[in-house]
Amino acid sequence: MVRIDAGKIVDSDSFHTVFAAAFGFPAFYGRNMNAWTDCLSDLDDPGAGMTTVRVPPGECLSLVIDQAQDFKRRCPELFSALIECAAFVNWRRVDMGRSPMLALAFRT
Repeated sequence: MVRIDAGKIVDSDSFHTVFAAAFGFPAFYGRNMNAWTDCLSDLDDPGAGMTTVRVPPGECLSLVIDQAQDFKRRCPELFSALIECAAFVNWRRVDMGRSPMLALAFRT
């Protein structure tokens, strides 16, 4: 499980800062949603070097977003992008014959 304090997210820059810190994204992380999707697509591949968080093959990571309701109100576009991109990570994996690996949980 990885917990994200969405109270620290006020814009795109802070979104990427918070997620990069929580997941240990590499220094070359592009700080956009395409790069976010790429990093989270390889949580079960330690050799990819895209994150320091590891998920065993076939397992699922719970991504808990604290203060989700305030985040949704404050940054609706980023909130929607988070949902859409997490779904895309899972779709991409299923399309490649792999198991989905991200589960979102929202806490108020």
